[in-house]
Amino acid sequence: MLGGDFSNYDVRRVMAVLPHRYPMLLVDRVEELVIDERICAVKAVTMNEGFFQGHFPGRPIMPGVMIVEALAQAAGVLAMESLGLIGSGKLVYFMSIDNAKFRAPVEPGCLLHLHVEFVQKRARVCKFAGRAMVGDQVAAEAEFMAMIAEPPA
Repeated sequence: MLGGDFSNYDVRRVMAVLPHRYPMLLVDRVEELVIDERICAVKAVTMNEGFFQGHFPGRPIMPGVMIVEALAQAAGVLAMESLGLIGSGKLVYFMSIDNAKFRAPVEPGCLLHLHVEFVQKRARVCKFAGRAMVGDQVAAEAEFMAMIAEPPA
């Protein structure tokens, strides 16, 4: 890992970077972060997730939009670290999602590995490509853009 010590990037450190909190925090830890390049983060998917109550009773499956949100949150950590914005109060907002594909169901008990890399990085807008993996199987993939912005007043 380049650009700093990312060996102990647990959920407390994730919460210091992202504004998300339960039940919307979908990154539990960062396994690898290469500044200006890529991140690999993990979401431990448990039966306690609120969305499993209704999606679907008797066959719990993580909604695809939540998987894409988890990828976006991993991208938010990558962007905040790479752009040196930790502690600035700035936020990373979704702008677009393209080419989203859902390849395999994500069920309770899975470790969802979130692999995200920069496609393009500018001061205010970043483009990413992400893959969510369960083991060596792709569960979902998407390209997406985000904007760096001031928090609401």
